Amino acid sequence: MRNIMITIEYKGTNYYGFQRQSDRLSVQGCLEDAIYKITSEKVNLTYSGRTDAGVHALGQVANFYTNIRIPIEKIPGAINSKLPDDIRVIDAKEVSLEFHARYHAKRKRYKYIVLNSKYKRPIYNDISYFVKYDLDIDKMIQESRHLIGTHDFKGFMSTGSSVKTTIRTIYEVELKKEGDLIILEIEGNGFLYNMVRIIVGTLIDIGRGRIKSSLKDIIESNDRKKAGNTADSKGLFLQKVYY
Repeated sequence: MRNIMITIEYKGTNYYGFQRQSDRLSVQGCLEDAIYKITSEKVNLTYSGRTDAGVHALGQVANFYTNIRIPIEKIPGAINSKLPDDIRVIDAKEVSLEFHARYHAKRKRYKYIVLNSKYKRPIYNDISYFVKYDLDIDKMIQESRHLIGTHDFKGFMSTGSSVKTTIRTIYEVELKKEGDLIILEIEGNGFLYNMVRIIVGTLIDIGRGRIKSSLKDIIESNDRKKAGNTADSKGLFLQKVYY
């Protein structure tokens, strides 16, 4: 028996999230079907965490058990030959039988792209959140620094999730403007349901002047109503998982 860890890149536009669903197209479903076609084994992928409908990934990680003897360097190509063009396995490693893609993850890094221009740009339609309003980027950058550290992010979680604790540690935040794009990169030991999208929505509302409160005060309030809207899923990318 072998335990194979794969790194996956996908464009989430056509999928109802990563997690397999009985009646809807999912990234996990496509991967498991592709693996079955090359191994004749029904595998159950373990993954670092689910991504919602429309969310993309540059470095999702999953693992599966198999008896196939295909050389490890040939596994990505074999799986990819059975996948649609918007999903690709970009790396594969053989790991210990105890490795678990979710439980052994130490930290994750996400990227979020905002298109801040007068008009929509077709090339960015599926991979960014369009905001036509003028934004105070310097204010947004200044406020984003309050995210760093260990905080209770209860006010930045959507309903519908049960977790033991809402305390998370953010190690790094980078917010920058490149032409018409505003890019947020954030790295932490874990993220609550829709946490990154709510952070982005809050920073946008701060940049528009709709929210006058400091992000520090909003975090300390633990009140979801004081934070901003949940930004669109299509601007979000799971960038990297660290082990």
